[in-house]
Amino acid sequence: MSFLARVFSTRRFRPRAARPSPRVAFSLSLVALALGASCSHYQLGTGGSLSFHTLYVAPVQNKTLLPDARPLLSTRLRETFLRDGRVSLVNSPEAADATLTVVITDYHRDAVTAREGDTGLARKFNLTLGTTCTLRDNRGAKNLFENRVVSVQRESFTDSGQLQSEYQTLPLLAESLADKLTHLVLDVW
Repeated sequence: MSFLARVFSTRRFRPRAARPSPRVAFSLSLVALALGASCSHYQLGTGGSLSFHTLYVAPVQNKTLLPDARPLLSTRLRETFLRDGRVSLVNSPEAADATLTVVITDYHRDAVTAREGDTGLARKFNLTLGTTCTLRDNRGAKNLFENRVVSVQRESFTDSGQLQSEYQTLPLLAESLADKLTHLVLDVW
């Protein structure tokens, strides 16, 4: 037998089963009990309850010269509420506890970066889509909020042409605005 085999074969170098002291075991059980008790009442979500359960999303109105924004935003807004699932959408204001009215009031572009070869032409724009919205409680005949201004911005690069770039950015603006409006309506204030 080699020297190391003889040394480790003796009884005094054999590892014993490690047992925690009673104090350590008691401390660990208290920590486990505290963690278990604190996590037992956890709820997913905001915890607040809405004052309405059904919602009518009125067709979006458009007061800008932006074509096709109205149906696109209406569709995205309804899809976002359906995906969230905290309220049920209905098809008429009479069947709803609350009504959401959205009006597109602003669409503009701000030049951010000029082209390298011609500084008179923009290479990148910041596109802004702005709305005002009103949430009306149909049961109490009062507004929960009125003419709240909500706007979103996206960057648009004009490398493939300005018109094409804005056309491709509009669905992204509508999706961002729908997310923002959904949070505005459904988050308990």
